[in-house]
Amino acid sequence: MPSFSIPFKLIIFFLFFASSHAFSSKTIPSREAEALLKWNASLPRNTQTLLSSLWGGSNHCNWTGINCNNAGSITKVILGEFELKLRGTLHNLNFFYFPNLIWLQLRNNSLYGSIPSNIGNLSNLNFLDLSYNNFSGNIPLEIGLLKSLSLISLGDNSLSGSIPREIGKLSTISYIYFTRNNLTGPIPIEILNLTKLHDLDLSQNNISGSIPSDIGRLSSLSILFLNQNHLTGTIPISIGDLQNLSQFVLVDNRLNGSIPKEIGMVTSLRLLDLSNNHLTGPIPTCIGNLSNMKWLYLWSNNLSGSIPNEIGMLKSLLAFQLAYNNLTGVIPHSIGNLTNLDNLVLNFNGLSGSIPSEVGMLKSLFDLQLSDNNLTGVIPDSIGNLTNLGNLVLHFNGLSGSIPTSMGNLNKLSILEICENSLSGLVPRTLNNLTHLRILDLSHNHLSGSLPENVCLGGLLTRIAAIKNNLTGLIPSSLRNCTSLYRVRLEGNHLTGNISEAFGIYPNLNFISLSNNNIFGELSSNWGQCHNLTSLKITNNNISGKIPFQLGQATQLQELDLSSNHLNGELPKELGKLTMVSRLYLSDNQFSGKIPLEIGLLSKLEQLDLALNNLSGPIPDDLGNCFKLFNLNLSKNNLEESIPSSISYINALQSLDLSQNSLIGGIPQQFGKLQSLEVLNLSHNMLNGSIPEAFNNLRGLRFVNISFNQFEGPIPNLKAFHEASFDALRNNKGLCGNATGLMACVPSFLANHGHGKRTKVIISVMLPLFGGLLLLFLLVGSFFTFYKKTQTKESEPREEQQGDIFTVLGFNGRVLHDNIIEATEDFSSDYCIGSGGYGSVYKAALPTGQVVAVKKLYRSEDNIHINNLKAFESEVMALLEIRHRNIVQMYGFCSHPKHSFLVYELVERGSLRMVLSNNEQAKELDWKKRVNVVKGLANALSYMHHGHSQPIVHRDISSNNVLLDLDYEARVSDFGTARILKPDSSNWTSLAGTYGYIAPELAYTMRVDEKCDVYSFGVLTMEVCMGRHAGDLISYFSSLESTSSLMSNDQQVLLKDTIDQRLSPPVGQSAKDLVSTMKIAVACLNGNPQLRPTMQQVSQALGRQSLPLPSPFNSIQLEEVLGEVVCNG
Repeated sequence: MPSFSIPFKLIIFFLFFASSHAFSSKTIPSREAEALLKWNASLPRNTQTLLSSLWGGSNHCNWTGINCNNAGSITKVILGEFELKLRGTLHNLNFFYFPNLIWLQLRNNSLYGSIPSNIGNLSNLNFLDLSYNNFSGNIPLEIGLLKSLSLISLGDNSLSGSIPREIGKLSTISYIYFTRNNLTGPIPIEILNLTKLHDLDLSQNNISGSIPSDIGRLSSLSILFLNQNHLTGTIPISIGDLQNLSQFVLVDNRLNGSIPKEIGMVTSLRLLDLSNNHLTGPIPTCIGNLSNMKWLYLWSNNLSGSIPNEIGMLKSLLAFQLAYNNLTGVIPHSIGNLTNLDNLVLNFNGLSGSIPSEVGMLKSLFDLQLSDNNLTGVIPDSIGNLTNLGNLVLHFNGLSGSIPTSMGNLNKLSILEICENSLSGLVPRTLNNLTHLRILDLSHNHLSGSLPENVCLGGLLTRIAAIKNNLTGLIPSSLRNCTSLYRVRLEGNHLTGNISEAFGIYPNLNFISLSNNNIFGELSSNWGQCHNLTSLKITNNNISGKIPFQLGQATQLQELDLSSNHLNGELPKELGKLTMVSRLYLSDNQFSGKIPLEIGLLSKLEQLDLALNNLSGPIPDDLGNCFKLFNLNLSKNNLEESIPSSISYINALQSLDLSQNSLIGGIPQQFGKLQSLEVLNLSHNMLNGSIPEAFNNLRGLRFVNISFNQFEGPIPNLKAFHEASFDALRNNKGLCGNATGLMACVPSFLANHGHGKRTKVIISVMLPLFGGLLLLFLLVGSFFTFYKKTQTKESEPREEQQGDIFTVLGFNGRVLHDNIIEATEDFSSDYCIGSGGYGSVYKAALPTGQVVAVKKLYRSEDNIHINNLKAFESEVMALLEIRHRNIVQMYGFCSHPKHSFLVYELVERGSLRMVLSNNEQAKELDWKKRVNVVKGLANALSYMHHGHSQPIVHRDISSNNVLLDLDYEARVSDFGTARILKPDSSNWTSLAGTYGYIAPELAYTMRVDEKCDVYSFGVLTMEVCMGRHAGDLISYFSSLESTSSLMSNDQQVLLKDTIDQRLSPPVGQSAKDLVSTMKIAVACLNGNPQLRPTMQQVSQALGRQSLPLPSPFNSIQLEEVLGEVVCNG
């Protein structure tokens, strides 16, 4: 048996050897060709046809993209350099048949599906490039079998899952490129075994965890890109061991801690980008050791301290960006040593001192941005040495003095923004040399003289702004033919000139404001040829003549403001062609004739103001077609006939002013349908009859004036009428009811009993009787009141007798005080329903049946008010003037040595924060209700900022201070920190507000204005949409706002994943409204206060019809809600 077995084994071995030799020498090439053709047959038809045309002939070694060795076996497949855009998968490409393949390059195609696991059969593969395709799924574990691999590139695909630990087996690998995928999980620790690794690019994925602490083991590493991931933790100190590292990029992660001083040991570094993380602490001085550094980016962190002097040692530096940090101190003089610097960006910090004159030594500089700091002093004359400068941005500082004449040397300058400083003096004539300007912004300074005549001589100017200076002289003549213009803001000066001669035709012009100047002349028909113009504002000038009918050709106009001029003639019917217009202001002119019927064609009109003209005739019925109109002012004209009932169709109407006309007849019964109406002024007309009973439905009405008419009968049972002043109801025929200055209405049983003399007799008898009884009651009441006061004063301690009671809105102060003490059982905790920073809130049921909210001030606040009671009382009086459906009504204030309190109406559901924190209530607050909450809040703030005799800044807008009534209508509450601002004043005060809602500029400027509320509104709107405070999301948007490079589509966050997950995703109109609302919120969160919209603009924007979604809601990416940010609007 053994003697037979051995020869048999030898025979089997011989046959196997012979067959394998035959396979290797003869069948491999044919099988490779067969495998390629089989793969081609599995591809889509178009790709099959394309490859078939390239892979013709019997010798596959001659096919396009195929290289063979001398034995005819394929060694290279290169199908990525011919722009073939092949489609299909690799599932039917059997890599087992390519034993000699060393190079596989399929980049820049449209291949999809997963990377097959049998790719591990390519044991001799040295180069693998599958980048720029649509591969998905995980990176196969078998990748670790490619032991000969030197380069692997899988970037720009849609790969997911984690990086396999098997990657640590690729001992010969030098280059790994996995950028722009959807990879998750941590960086595998096994990657540290790859000691030959030269380039590692894992950027633009969703990789989390920390950077491996022993990253320094990769001693051959030259390029390390980990940017745009979700990495946390600190930068490991072992980074100092990477002596060959030349490019190190960590931008857009969540790293914290300080910059390790060991970074100074990596002297080979040429690029260091740690931007947009959460790094803290100072910039280490050892950074001066990096003498090879060319690009240093540290922007958008929380770095503090000063810029180290050692920065001046980086003489090879080309770009230096530190924007959006908390850096303080001065700009070091050593900056002048960086003579190769092309880019210096230090904006949005707290830098102080002056701009060092050494900056003039940076003659290679193209981009200089020092805006949004606390820099003072003058702009150095040496700035004129920077003859290569293209961008100079110095706005929002405290710079003073004049603009240096040497700035005229900067003849390559494209952007000059020096707005929001304290610059004064004449605008230098040398600025005429700047013929390449695209943007010029001199706004909000104290500049005088004229604008440079040649500002658009080069024909490149797109934006010019000089808002609120003291400029005089003519409009620059070069603007007439400046067809590149996109945005013009020259309002608030003393500029003059003939408007028809100064301006021409502008095909790109989007916005122009010339308001509040001394411009004269007549409007040219050329404005009608500005077909992209959306806003034309020329209010408060000396424009005369008629509105040219050709203006109706400017069909993109959304705002037309020609108010306060000397325009005359009839309103052209062609205004009806402006179908996009939402704001039309023509008040305070000399227009005559009738209101054209074509106004009714303006279906998007939201505000129409034709007040203070000489218009006559009837109010056109067609006005009722303007369904979106919320502000209609036709006052101070000569309008006649009756009020058309069609106005009742305008459901959005909030303010209606028809006062001081010659209107006759009664108020249409249908006005009861105007559920949004808040302000109604019909005074000084010849209206008559009774006020319709349907007015009792107008629960939102806050202000009414019907004086100087011939109305009679009872007033409606509404707060607006009951609390109206005497002047608002006076001089009518016979109004009666419960209001100041009105007689009580005669009981119905008397009014209806009999006719003629019998009625007169009853009235003549009853009135004296009632009068006598009333007098008797008053005498008795006075006696008891006096007696009670005497007793009370005797029983109170001496210090309490010195107290003062502030009585408002018809309440008797002493009685109100006593009633509240009794109703709350001397402010027992049983009645406490909340507390805030200024006091505790109690629920009090008054004897009248009215239930109110009482804020009892803490003693510290109490003493403040008592010490300065007169000032505080005047402030309270201002707050009492507020009448708005979205603002909690204040009833009064009681000041007493023992305790002081504010009295408000009670809002039933409590704070928005309470509702959002309760899962059941949050679900009931659906998307439609949430959008309405945001609209209500916007309307309230718009009224506070713009609709009041003096602007009021709330200063503490948060979800705690927004209450919801039973219908989930928003009510702004808690004016505990509000201050009344006089227009155009600078307001400096201690920091107030709720953490997380405070505008960022308050952290270093303490300058309070309306834009602080706008920021808080943006935060709160995001909270309403997300169902929680949006701190992380706001940081995300801030990072996008501060960088020009956006994330790839493969790695962006979906909007649906950020909103409140307790609700189903919105659909239909709710989805459109939510996206529009979030876009507006992002605009409000702009880090630059001046670039935030006003609350009036926000309120108007929210009131418009939302635009259609560009794609289904579930596919909308979060970045899409980030809008363009432009200085000065």
